[in-house]
Amino acid sequence: MAYSKAEQYDEQITGGLINNYKSTLQLLGEDAEREGLIKTPERVAKAMQFLTQGYKMDANAILESAKFHEEVSEMVIVKDIELYSMCEHHMLPFYGKAHIAYIPNGYITGLSKIARVVDVFSRRLQVQERLTHQILTSIKETLNPLGVAVVIEASHLCMMMRGVQKQNSVTTTSAFWGEFEKNETRSEFVKLISAKLH
Repeated sequence: MAYSKAEQYDEQITGGLINNYKSTLQLLGEDAEREGLIKTPERVAKAMQFLTQGYKMDANAILESAKFHEEVSEMVIVKDIELYSMCEHHMLPFYGKAHIAYIPNGYITGLSKIARVVDVFSRRLQVQERLTHQILTSIKETLNPLGVAVVIEASHLCMMMRGVQKQNSVTTTSAFWGEFEKNETRSEFVKLISAKLH
Protein backbone atom coordinates (compact mmCIF):
# COMPACT_ATOMS: atom_id res chain seq x y z
CA MET A 1 0.00 0.00 0.00
CA ALA A 2 1.50 3.33 -1.10
CA TYR A 3 1.47 6.25 1.35
CA SER A 4 1.02 9.86 0.32
CA LYS A 5 3.70 12.41 1.19
CA ALA A 6 1.46 13.78 3.94
CA GLU A 7 0.99 10.30 5.43
CA GLN A 8 4.74 9.63 5.24
CA TYR A 9 5.38 12.94 6.99
CA ASP A 10 2.87 12.05 9.72
CA GLU A 11 4.60 8.69 10.21
CA GLN A 12 7.95 10.46 10.58
CA ILE A 13 6.50 12.81 13.18
CA THR A 14 4.95 9.90 15.08
CA GLY A 15 8.22 7.99 15.03
CA GLY A 16 10.17 11.01 16.26
CA LEU A 17 7.72 11.65 19.08
CA ILE A 18 7.81 7.99 20.16
CA ASN A 19 11.60 8.07 20.39
CA ASN A 20 11.52 11.35 22.33
CA TYR A 21 8.94 10.11 24.84
CA LYS A 22 10.91 6.89 25.33
CA SER A 23 13.98 9.00 26.11
CA THR A 24 11.91 11.16 28.46
CA LEU A 25 10.78 8.13 30.45
CA GLN A 26 14.38 6.99 30.78
CA LEU A 27 15.53 10.46 31.86
CA LEU A 28 12.84 10.47 34.54
CA GLY A 29 14.35 7.26 35.96
CA GLU A 30 11.84 4.80 34.51
CA ASP A 31 12.42 1.58 32.62
CA ALA A 32 10.84 2.29 29.24
CA GLU A 33 10.94 -1.45 28.44
CA ARG A 34 8.85 -2.65 31.37
CA GLU A 35 5.43 -4.10 30.56
CA GLY A 36 3.32 -1.16 31.76
CA LEU A 37 5.35 1.41 29.83
CA ILE A 38 6.44 -0.35 26.68
CA LYS A 39 3.58 1.10 24.60
CA THR A 40 3.35 4.40 26.51
CA PRO A 41 5.59 6.42 24.14
CA GLU A 42 3.38 5.45 21.19
CA ARG A 43 0.17 6.22 23.09
CA VAL A 44 1.46 9.62 24.23
CA ALA A 45 2.69 10.45 20.72
CA LYS A 46 -0.75 9.73 19.26
CA ALA A 47 -2.49 11.61 22.07
CA MET A 48 -0.33 14.70 21.53
CA GLN A 49 -0.98 14.62 17.79
CA PHE A 50 -4.71 14.51 18.50
CA LEU A 51 -4.52 17.28 21.09
CA THR A 52 -2.62 19.56 18.68
CA GLN A 53 -4.50 18.74 15.47
CA GLY A 54 -5.73 22.33 15.29
CA TYR A 55 -2.49 23.32 13.57
CA LYS A 56 -3.72 21.42 10.49
CA MET A 57 -7.18 23.00 10.50
CA ASP A 58 -8.45 26.28 9.03
CA ALA A 59 -11.12 27.98 11.15
CA ASN A 60 -12.08 30.48 8.47
CA ALA A 61 -12.60 27.70 5.91
CA ILE A 62 -14.85 25.86 8.35
CA LEU A 63 -17.07 28.93 8.78
CA GLU A 64 -17.09 29.57 5.02
CA SER A 65 -18.25 25.99 4.38
CA ALA A 66 -21.61 26.79 6.00
CA LYS A 67 -22.03 30.51 5.33
CA PHE A 68 -25.54 31.53 4.31
CA HIS A 69 -27.07 34.81 3.25
CA GLU A 70 -29.79 35.76 5.74
CA GLU A 71 -31.35 39.14 6.46
CA VAL A 72 -31.36 38.93 10.24
CA SER A 73 -29.61 41.18 12.70
CA GLU A 74 -30.52 39.69 16.07
CA MET A 75 -27.85 38.38 18.40
CA VAL A 76 -26.86 34.73 17.87
CA ILE A 77 -25.40 33.03 20.95
CA VAL A 78 -23.81 29.61 21.30
CA LYS A 79 -22.94 29.10 24.96
CA ASP A 80 -21.40 26.39 27.12
CA ILE A 81 -19.17 25.06 24.33
CA GLU A 82 -16.82 22.59 25.99
CA LEU A 83 -13.16 23.18 25.29
CA TYR A 84 -9.98 21.30 26.08
CA SER A 85 -6.59 22.78 25.38
CA MET A 86 -2.94 22.56 26.38
CA CYS A 87 -1.11 25.34 28.22
CA GLU A 88 1.96 26.23 26.17
CA HIS A 89 4.03 27.04 29.26
CA HIS A 90 3.85 23.64 30.98
CA MET A 91 2.05 21.50 28.37
CA LEU A 92 -0.62 20.65 30.90
CA PRO A 93 -4.32 20.75 30.04
CA PHE A 94 -6.78 23.53 30.68
CA TYR A 95 -10.47 23.00 30.15
CA GLY A 96 -13.74 24.84 30.45
CA LYS A 97 -16.46 26.48 28.40
CA ALA A 98 -16.66 29.12 25.71
CA HIS A 99 -19.63 31.45 25.20
CA ILE A 100 -19.77 33.09 21.77
CA ALA A 101 -22.14 35.59 20.18
CA TYR A 102 -22.27 37.53 16.96
CA ILE A 103 -24.72 39.93 15.36
CA PRO A 104 -25.21 39.02 11.68
CA ASN A 105 -24.68 41.57 8.94
CA GLY A 106 -26.19 39.69 5.99
CA TYR A 107 -24.59 36.32 6.71
CA ILE A 108 -24.93 33.56 9.27
CA THR A 109 -23.08 30.28 9.72
CA GLY A 110 -24.05 26.82 10.90
CA LEU A 111 -24.17 26.70 14.69
CA SER A 112 -21.95 23.61 14.83
CA LYS A 113 -19.28 25.53 12.94
CA ILE A 114 -18.94 27.96 15.85
CA ALA A 115 -18.13 25.01 18.12
CA ARG A 116 -15.66 23.67 15.56
CA VAL A 117 -13.84 27.02 15.49
CA VAL A 118 -13.33 26.63 19.24
CA ASP A 119 -11.82 23.18 18.60
CA VAL A 120 -9.49 24.49 15.87
CA PHE A 121 -7.83 27.00 18.16
CA SER A 122 -8.03 25.02 21.41
CA ARG A 123 -6.35 21.98 19.82
CA ARG A 124 -3.03 23.80 19.84
CA LEU A 125 -0.51 24.81 22.47
CA GLN A 126 -2.25 27.87 23.84
CA VAL A 127 -2.73 30.60 26.36
CA GLN A 128 -6.33 31.40 27.19
CA GLU A 129 -5.98 35.07 26.34
CA ARG A 130 -4.80 34.35 22.78
CA LEU A 131 -7.41 31.62 22.31
CA THR A 132 -10.18 34.09 23.13
CA HIS A 133 -8.98 36.62 20.55
CA GLN A 134 -8.30 34.03 17.83
CA ILE A 135 -11.91 32.82 18.00
CA LEU A 136 -13.20 36.39 17.81
CA THR A 137 -10.93 37.31 14.89
CA SER A 138 -11.93 34.26 12.84
CA ILE A 139 -15.66 35.02 13.17
CA LYS A 140 -15.07 38.72 12.50
CA GLU A 141 -13.01 38.09 9.35
CA THR A 142 -15.26 35.40 7.88
CA LEU A 143 -18.78 36.62 8.59
CA ASN A 144 -18.15 40.39 8.68
CA PRO A 145 -20.79 40.73 11.43
CA LEU A 146 -21.90 43.86 13.25
CA GLY A 147 -20.24 42.57 16.41
CA VAL A 148 -18.62 39.56 18.07
CA ALA A 149 -18.28 38.57 21.73
CA VAL A 150 -16.27 35.72 23.23
CA VAL A 151 -16.03 34.74 26.90
CA ILE A 152 -14.03 31.73 28.09
CA GLU A 153 -14.06 30.25 31.59
CA ALA A 154 -11.40 27.63 32.23
CA SER A 155 -9.55 25.69 34.90
CA HIS A 156 -5.81 25.23 34.40
CA LEU A 157 -4.05 22.11 35.63
CA CYS A 158 -0.77 24.03 35.70
CA MET A 159 -2.30 25.98 38.62
CA MET A 160 -4.14 23.04 40.14
CA MET A 161 -1.49 20.29 40.07
CA ARG A 162 1.72 22.30 40.49
CA GLY A 163 2.88 25.76 41.51
CA VAL A 164 0.26 27.45 43.69
CA GLN A 165 -1.97 24.31 43.64
CA LYS A 166 -5.27 26.19 43.77
CA GLN A 167 -7.81 23.53 42.82
CA ASN A 168 -10.89 25.72 42.67
CA SER A 169 -9.57 28.63 40.63
CA VAL A 170 -11.26 29.55 37.35
CA THR A 171 -9.82 31.97 34.81
CA THR A 172 -12.20 34.12 32.76
CA THR A 173 -11.14 35.95 29.60
CA SER A 174 -13.28 38.03 27.27
CA ALA A 175 -13.03 39.84 23.95
CA PHE A 176 -15.61 42.18 22.45
CA TRP A 177 -15.75 43.86 19.07
CA GLY A 178 -18.17 46.10 17.20
CA GLU A 179 -21.66 46.39 18.69
CA PHE A 180 -20.50 44.45 21.75
CA GLU A 181 -18.21 47.32 22.68
CA LYS A 182 -21.40 49.19 23.62
CA ASN A 183 -22.37 48.68 27.26
CA GLU A 184 -26.01 47.88 26.52
CA THR A 185 -25.25 45.12 23.99
CA ARG A 186 -22.44 43.66 26.08
CA SER A 187 -24.65 43.63 29.19
CA GLU A 188 -27.41 41.80 27.29
CA PHE A 189 -24.91 39.15 26.17
CA VAL A 190 -23.49 38.68 29.68
CA LYS A 191 -27.01 38.41 31.12
CA LEU A 192 -28.00 35.79 28.55
CA ILE A 193 -24.94 33.59 29.03
CA SER A 194 -25.36 33.83 32.81
CA ALA A 195 -29.02 32.76 32.71
CA LYS A 196 -29.81 29.16 33.58
CA LEU A 197 -32.53 27.28 31.72
CA HIS A 198 -35.28 25.83 33.93
